[in-house]
Formats: sequence, C-alpha cells, structure tokens
Amino acid sequence: MEKIESHHESPKADSTSDLKAEEHSLEANDEKSREFATTYVDLGGDNVKKTKESEVEEWEYVTGFKLVAVISVITLACFILLLDTSTIATAIPKITVDFHSLNDVGWYGSSYLLATCALTPMSGKIYARFSTKYMYVCFMALFSLGSLICALSNSSNMFIIGRAIAGIGGSGLINGSLTILSAYVPLEKRPVYMGFLMSFAQLGIMLGPLIGGALTEHATWRWCFWINLPPSALTILILFLIHVPDQTAKRTERTSIIDTLMLLDVPGFLLFAPTSIMFLLALEWGGTKYPWGSATIIGLFCGAAGNLAIFMAWEYKRGDDAMVPWSMIRQRFVACSCGVNFFFFAAQIILSYYLAQYFQAVRGVSPTLSGVYLLPGIMSQMVLAIVSGVLVSKMGYYLPWSVASGVLATISYGLISTFDPDSSTGMWALLAIQNSVPQQDKTPIGMALVTFSQMFGGALFLSFAQTGFSSAMQNTLKEFAPEVSASTIANAGALGFRAVVPPSSVAGVIQAYNNSINQVFYIAAGCGFGSFLLSFGIGMKSIKKAKVVEPAA
Repeated sequence: MEKIESHHESPKADSTSDLKAEEHSLEANDEKSREFATTYVDLGGDNVKKTKESEVEEWEYVTGFKLVAVISVITLACFILLLDTSTIATAIPKITVDFHSLNDVGWYGSSYLLATCALTPMSGKIYARFSTKYMYVCFMALFSLGSLICALSNSSNMFIIGRAIAGIGGSGLINGSLTILSAYVPLEKRPVYMGFLMSFAQLGIMLGPLIGGALTEHATWRWCFWINLPPSALTILILFLIHVPDQTAKRTERTSIIDTLMLLDVPGFLLFAPTSIMFLLALEWGGTKYPWGSATIIGLFCGAAGNLAIFMAWEYKRGDDAMVPWSMIRQRFVACSCGVNFFFFAAQIILSYYLAQYFQAVRGVSPTLSGVYLLPGIMSQMVLAIVSGVLVSKMGYYLPWSVASGVLATISYGLISTFDPDSSTGMWALLAIQNSVPQQDKTPIGMALVTFSQMFGGALFLSFAQTGFSSAMQNTLKEFAPEVSASTIANAGALGFRAVVPPSSVAGVIQAYNNSINQVFYIAAGCGFGSFLLSFGIGMKSIKKAKVVEPAA
C-alpha cells in the first residue's frame, strides 16, 4: 500500500481560507485541470480511499489469490506471444510445401512484424485512454483470431492474413501485461515480478524451435497455432472474473467520434504505420527480391524518410497529446531505456534464430534435439532474471545490473561466435547471461515505446543478420566448397543440404555454414555492446519507496 503526501499544503494561519479557495478553484477548472490534479495520486476507481482530515490518498494494491491468478495469466500470455514468433521459423519449410508458396516465405514473418510495429505505439494511447482490462481482452481476442485463421488456413493468402491479424493483437499484449502488473504491484516490488514475467515470457523465444520442431516433425505445423488458443481463452476468462484496476482515471464523459480519434492521435498513427511498413519492406526485399540499388528499394526508403519527417512534425505540433509525446522521449531515462531494449532484444532474437541454425545445419541434429541443446541457457537465463529482480528490489538500483547485463551479453555473444563444428556442449551454457536485468517501470505510453523498441530492433537487426548471413555464405562457399552454389544450399535448407551436395563437399559446406553463422553472432555482440553503452544513460535512480511524512496535526 502506497501513500502519497498531498501536494497542496498551506500555512496553518490560512489553512481554512486556502482550503476553501482551492476547492472552489478545482470546481471551476475544466477537465484538463482535474486530470492534472489527479496525476500525482494515481486515481483508480474502487482502489482509492480518500481521507479529508489528512488529505492523503491511498492506492490499495491487490494481494493473495487475485494477484497470483492475474500475474500467472499475463505471464502465460506473454510466453505464448513470444513462442508464436519463434515457432513459425521451424514450421515455414513445411508450410511452403503444403501451400506451394516458396515466393511467399518473406510475408509469413514480415506480415506479423509489420502489423506489430505499426500498432504498438498506438496501443499505449489506447491503454492510457480506455479500460486496461477490456482493451487487453480485445488485443488477446485478435491474437487468438489470427492464430485460429492460421491453423485453419487452406491457402497462402489466408495464412498471411491470419498472421497480420495476430500481429495486430500481439501489438498490445506485452505493453498491456506490464501495465496490468504496475497496477497490481507496488513500485519497489515490481523488479521481482517483472523479472519473473519477462524471463518466463522470453523462454518462448528459446523454446520456440524445440516446440515448433517437435510439432512439425511429429504432428502437423497447424498445431503451432492451435496451441495458442487454450492459454488465450484462459487469460480472457480469468480477466473477466477478476477486477483489474486502472492506475489513472479514465474519461467517462461521452465524446464524439472525431474527438476520440484525435485523443488517440489517429492521424499520427496513419502517418507512422506506412513509415514503418515501407522501411521494413525495404529491408525485407533488399538483396533478395530486388537489388539494393533498384528503384523499388530506393523508393521505399525515400518514402519512409519523407513520411517520417511529416510524422515528426505532426507529433511535435501535438505536444503531450501526441502518440509519441515529445516530453517523454526528451527524458534521458526513457530514451536510453528504449535504446537498451532495442539492442538487447535484437541480440536475443538473433541468437534464438541462428543458434538453432547452428545446431541443425552445422551439428546436423533434428529441430527437436536442437531445442534440447538450448535448455542449459534457457534455465540459467530464467534463474538469473528472477535473482536480479530480487536484488534490484533489495538494493533499490537497477543501473548496475543493466550495465553488467550488457557487458556479459557482449562477452557471451563474442564467445559464441567462436563456435565451430566440433565445439563441446560445455560452451553452450554461455547463453545463460544475456538476459539478467529486469524491465523498468513505465506508464502505458512509455511502455509502448519500450515494447516498440524491442519489436522494431528485432525486426531491423534480424533483417541485417539475414543479409549478413547470405553475403557471408556466398563468400565462404567459394572458399570451402567452390563447386556448390549458394542458391542450392538456400533451397535445400538447414537440414536438407546434406542430401543435395556431393559427399566430398559436405564438410566444406558445413564449415562455410559455421563461419557464416559466426558472422551473424558478431552482429549480436555489437547489439550487446550497444545496450551496455546506453545503460549508463538510465542513471542511478532508486526504486525504493520514499518514506511518507504524515501532515502535521
């Protein structure tokens, strides 16, 4: 339970007259003034108790079964969301066979990422303006609908539409989960819960290849999407049965459609969405579908840059009512937190994609066994994230852990880049240290910025990694297996190239594959170093609750 001292104290001699004047002023002020007056005390419906005598307002945080139930379901929701992003990687080869759609492979992943990146900033405005509970349920329902469409799809186009709908739903789930957690848990305890939530959720990234490989290998790829539905239904049911408080008072007066659209900054969204879509499409198509110097790629980059300039001008004009408030991104803490998450999640997703490729292509193991080989790092990652959350709660400072995480991540990715076809299993535990710092507390809009930074960083650097891998593969094949073409290896896949190349060339192709993947891990190491540098901008801010000074009698 957190108490916040009133910010309207008056001298004793004039206390009565000042109080009456203040009450009269508040009654006369418009809605904006009333919202400003409640900013400091986090109004939240039934969870606020007012005491006239001491002018102290209390926020009652939820405890007991309700806390356990809600934290469990939102953690499960985040786990399923991140699991979904990584299971599809192992399912895509089989999907292309069933739909005869090799040319659509890029859209299977990009349709989800494009929808997520375009909608994530808007989700912050939605949570800030409307009921957290019902908006979260809506996002979860859209994610479930998209998964259902993918599971039932009978064509490539239907599958792509399902992935886009799932991406729209997924755009608000991580942000919403952290917003709900902030309403349930006091600030000084949040690192523990956030460490648990994010570490367990990010297990989905690492376990995705294992689960997706097992389902694709022993059942059908459609189960990669069917498994999303029961946890999603459970989450929706629990949230409907349990009260989810809003940390800030929501607008209750009826507003016109135009006013609502302006409150959500829909014009800003309509400018931002095509910006991110054009930029990501240029990265997706550049060097693969079209040459980097083609008119299509140059046009997409120019269009993205032009739209970005207009978007920034619009957001600057909107000020604090913008989808991305300038007053927020000007804060060093927020900007650096977004930067840390941008680089850190990029390194994480690169590792999850390409370490599985290393095990399957270089070591020659099945998708299922490659997931098993990731378990030492997965379990260590989860333990370290929870331990660091506890230590942050006890010490009050998260900067040391953020800096240490960046240092250890850089070192671990650098060491992983030294893997060769004969590396021992003892080296694989290096994966344990790349996620040992919990997330920091944010408002819904700020949390949307952090979530967007994660997703955009992952999409951006995954594209860079793919480009780097393809370029390195072409060069290393010329050195180790000049008689084998890169297109032959690309079409055969990580597990199939052994069957299509001459036996005398297999060892050379494996070495080329290994060296190319190591080049990708250099990018991950660079991302880890970027998160380390930006960690210093977060500052030594304590999360421990300040002592409350009761008003004088």
